[in-house]
Amino acid sequence: MATENPAAADTTRAIAPTAPGLRERKRERTRRLIADTARRLFAQRGFEHVTVAEIARVAEVSEGTVFNYFPSKEDLVYERMEVFEQEMLSAIRDRPAGESLIAAFRRFILTPRGFIASTDPSAAEQLRAITRVIAQSPALLAREQQILDRYTRALANLIAQEGGQAPDDIEPWVFANALLGVHRALLDYVRREIIAGTPSRQIASGVKRHGNRALALLENGLR
Repeated sequence: MATENPAAADTTRAIAPTAPGLRERKRERTRRLIADTARRLFAQRGFEHVTVAEIARVAEVSEGTVFNYFPSKEDLVYERMEVFEQEMLSAIRDRPAGESLIAAFRRFILTPRGFIASTDPSAAEQLRAITRVIAQSPALLAREQQILDRYTRALANLIAQEGGQAPDDIEPWVFANALLGVHRALLDYVRREIIAGTPSRQIASGVKRHGNRALALLENGLR
């Protein structure tokens, strides 16, 4: 009978993915429950007409628990925005050698993700519901602009670092604002099409078409 090689076993354990523990799974279930409850209530009555206390009551958790997972009421809607920011920066920072910054941004921003990438009809309906909530809420639209401004600052800092420029140099800021301007324009396009009831596959195709046109314009101008 073969015996286990201790060194090989240690290596296998080191590279094998660690499954989430019971506590992590429980926390994720609670987080998902709170977010799903909030979005359902927002879709029914609008963002401004639903309180955090009501969300907590319907989800059967304390109000403090809601804020433990979501620092603000707006975060119940924009919970994945921070993840998006980190993925965007990583796509640019870790791009293959020789790939331009615009090419890396194009590859990232034109990749379908989230509800748009799903073929589940219920996912499409959820997307329409939360999109209407955002479009009708001044508070959520204002928070979205704050988040996009944060994206721009983070991207400008990364571009400055790569170019050996000062963080307040004008060129990285112009470049970052131009790229995030494409993202804002595509976001507005997606929102209009979702509200109009356009199928997800068609929206994804439109994002690719309009995104390529916009980035080609920047590429030619910035060259």
